[in-house]
Amino acid sequence: MSLSVAIITQNEEQSIRGCLESVSWADEIVVVDSGSTDNTVAICKELGAKVLVMDWPGFGPQKNRALALATGDWVLSLDADERVSHELRNEIQSAITTPGEHVAFRMARSSSYCGRVIRHSGWWPDYVTRLLKRGRARFSDDLVHERLIVKGKTATLKQPLLHESFRDLEQVLQKLNGYSSAGAAMLQQQGRKVTLAGAIGHGLWTFIRTYFLRAGFLDGREGFMLAVSNAEGAYYRYLKAMLLHEKHSGTKH
Repeated sequence: MSLSVAIITQNEEQSIRGCLESVSWADEIVVVDSGSTDNTVAICKELGAKVLVMDWPGFGPQKNRALALATGDWVLSLDADERVSHELRNEIQSAITTPGEHVAFRMARSSSYCGRVIRHSGWWPDYVTRLLKRGRARFSDDLVHERLIVKGKTATLKQPLLHESFRDLEQVLQKLNGYSSAGAAMLQQQGRKVTLAGAIGHGLWTFIRTYFLRAGFLDGREGFMLAVSNAEGAYYRYLKAMLLHEKHSGTKH
């Protein structure tokens, strides 16, 4: 069984080399780039990936574009900040060789935040379905927080996918802004009515859920930092949605 790896990128020169090197054993690597202005595309081509530069329609649609370009019997969808360990490689190769009746496989994702591997805070085991038989699954069309929709049975691999989620606080703030804007656009599309009180409430609840209910306090200093950034993301997502609604409706409170 042949394996394609499908990746979407935009200005990922600090992460993409490690990602590509971890899957250099795959039969094909397809990268859909959305107009990187750094060395991302050059690095991808240097390491033998097939690269196509396209516009940015959102995470779900862009990942579906990458899936459509893959030609392998099976496809592994990765983000640029994810890595496949040697142990996971062996398990993936075994799974696609003898998949049985399964058409997709999920795996736990081990994520790091500012240098620390997070074991609580709702970040572990964080199962994600990423390995699929070509043509038997597609991503939802969500602009952010997309999910894989599978037509058939899914099994679980034992080895985790390594995820270098946030290298430093600068990247945290950069991604927080981008994700909150995409989330706000989704809320607007859904016709959700948002108020300032609602934005504040979502932010507070997100902190409580991450730090206390999901035991983020056990992740030390980084657990607190993560809870705060999650809360900020929720607050700004709903605040931006409120302002988008006012802009489009011509009202202001």
